[in-house]
Amino acid sequence: MNYSKKDLKKFHKAEIMIKKKLIKNAKKIDKFLLNFLNKQKSSSLVRPMKYGVISGGKKIRSSIILDAGKLFKINEKKLINICAAVECIHSYSLIHDDLPCMDNDTIRRGKPSTHIKYGEASAVLAGSSLLTLAFEIITDQKYLISSKIKSELARSLASCSGHTGIAEGQELDLKFEKKKKNINQIIDMQKKKTGKLFYFCLYATAVVANKDEKEKKLLSSLGEDIGLLFQLSDDFLDKRGSSKLMGKPVKKDNKKGKSTLLKLMGDKKAFLYADNLKKNILRKLVKHGKKAKDLINTINFIFERKY
Repeated sequence: MNYSKKDLKKFHKAEIMIKKKLIKNAKKIDKFLLNFLNKQKSSSLVRPMKYGVISGGKKIRSSIILDAGKLFKINEKKLINICAAVECIHSYSLIHDDLPCMDNDTIRRGKPSTHIKYGEASAVLAGSSLLTLAFEIITDQKYLISSKIKSELARSLASCSGHTGIAEGQELDLKFEKKKKNINQIIDMQKKKTGKLFYFCLYATAVVANKDEKEKKLLSSLGEDIGLLFQLSDDFLDKRGSSKLMGKPVKKDNKKGKSTLLKLMGDKKAFLYADNLKKNILRKLVKHGKKAKDLINTINFIFERKY
């Protein structure tokens, strides 16, 4: 598609703004996580845990939560624990995904993977500890929301993280390698591996905002679609992106025989699928008007990102 100079200038300005927002939000979450870990009884696993969750990463899931909170005018203080918990879950999954028994990746976020830095055993234990830390953060006594909401958040996060969510998605991703799978099988796998945590991000904001079941369902479905869009963008970046910008090796999916929509459909059809998915997501946000501006900008960034 050919854009005018005016459009390109507008896109460039929006990209700069979203990058600044991501950096600002990431610093908030890192500060919270550091304070939370430092106040706890120390252990030999804290260093690899900090290494895996704090250093680097866009923390885009946290920005999705904060952006979605603006749809309902939720104070950031009510969402910061959720953001931190989600980043713990995400980082745990990355630490485990990088292990030799899984994707065997040695670089993550522009530095040695946790198992390269601290050894496989420490990486497994640090990842598992981040998983449990997420629930400590959600249920912390100092987190001033009702016990009922905490319970609902913990239940949903467990469902999205375990054998019906991220863990199952990773299992399928490994089992699908070098096998021919159809579009529905691949979408199901990617919605679990990547989509479920985004599902939780939007579901959690609806829970904190005390929305009804219909609104929770609508938002969580929207989150799952955002996760699928993120995964499609990741697949394109693996094929065409820069390892320097990505902070991890690229062109891995083809070498490992990963089952992706990009591989199944080809570049053109996969791009059209992603573009239609993005447009459908944005259409569902129209009813929120100006309150959805930040969330829309983040979704556009996910689709157009270079890293």
